[in-house]
Amino acid sequence: MEYSIRNCEPADLSKLVVLCQKHADYEKAVFSPEGKENKLKEALFGDRPKLHCLVVATKDTIVGYASFTFDFSTWNAATFLYMDCLFLEEEARSFGIGEILIEKLKQIGKENNCVNMQWQTPQFNERAIKFYHRMGAKGKDKVRFTLDL
Repeated sequence: MEYSIRNCEPADLSKLVVLCQKHADYEKAVFSPEGKENKLKEALFGDRPKLHCLVVATKDTIVGYASFTFDFSTWNAATFLYMDCLFLEEEARSFGIGEILIEKLKQIGKENNCVNMQWQTPQFNERAIKFYHRMGAKGKDKVRFTLDL
């Protein structure tokens, strides 16, 4: 499979929303695409970006993405990179692309003086958990809560 990994561009946004929908479906989560393209445009390309995103691009489209933010840890008194999403279309899996994305995010974290990289995945996503363990990541048992505002 021929591909490149690059920063997300405004022209990628409509396909990025489709990938977000597929990612949500895979994780058995509720997702509405309504208004997402404009909100992602502001978050990624506004005056003060809140979100960063790498995409996996083929000749014709994008087949995956990894989005991330920078956050601050009270316990470490340091910045960390938070990987919000990592998703590849089924046909883009098993080529080592996920590992390359993780390595790129690690490098970005180091360049930005991050103390570590953090993320989460559902407990039922055994394939991802095995992949993350293979990459040297260590899991923590926690329950994530969401409170609607």
